[in-house]
Amino acid sequence: MQTEKVITHIVDWLKDYANNAKVKGFVIGVSGGIDSAVTSTLCAKTGLDLLCVEMPIHQGENQVTRADGHINWLMANFENVKRQPVNLTTVFDSLVEALPKVEDEEERFMSLANTRARLRMTTLYYFAALKGYLVAGTGNKVEDFGIGFYTKYGDGGVDLSPIADLLKTEVYALGSELGVNQDIMDAAPTDGLWGDHRTDEDQIGASYPELEWAMKMDDEGKTESDFTGREKEVFSIYKKFNSANKHKMIPIPICEIPDSIK
Repeated sequence: MQTEKVITHIVDWLKDYANNAKVKGFVIGVSGGIDSAVTSTLCAKTGLDLLCVEMPIHQGENQVTRADGHINWLMANFENVKRQPVNLTTVFDSLVEALPKVEDEEERFMSLANTRARLRMTTLYYFAALKGYLVAGTGNKVEDFGIGFYTKYGDGGVDLSPIADLLKTEVYALGSELGVNQDIMDAAPTDGLWGDHRTDEDQIGASYPELEWAMKMDDEGKTESDFTGREKEVFSIYKKFNSANKHKMIPIPICEIPDSIK
């Protein structure tokens, strides 16, 4: 990958899109992870306004520290960057209290994890509407089009996706070229939706390089029977997530009414 040319291409694309849409800039949620760090830096390099929003919800201290450090770095290097902290913990806790109790606490826990992402999306669009900005998405190619590892109408609710055609390893390559803080480069990827230290790999059962391999094999028409051992296990994991989350990756189905009965 020609990293410098890719960076220039994305920055120009962002700038052209914003200018054509007649908006002033971008708003992005900064989590302390590599995807939001790279995306926010690319947005900053356009020279247009960039509002970085911190939205902790019972967040691990290390995630908060990395996000804070990244925004400090952006503001020191780009005059067009501003920060906006919004602590959503009390909002989330109030919502939890207002919702009815359920028997299956595990299912409730999963639903509430996705609720965190949707509260953040709502917050980002509040600032986008207030300031005339676009919400920049932070999903990469494996998450968005491989395993659907995001929340529908949460972190999947965005106006444009600058890095969605880049694999996770390619996002890291951009991060290195852009000078993203080393603590973010070294941190294990996590969606930060659980209030604990579980990583993406803990949840998925495979690393991003493994998933990238499986995505490539799937694109080539391979099946589970083509592999053995760990490769077979990883390919099975990829196909399970890809199938279960297909509804996130295709257009919303529309019930089309035949002309004959309209």
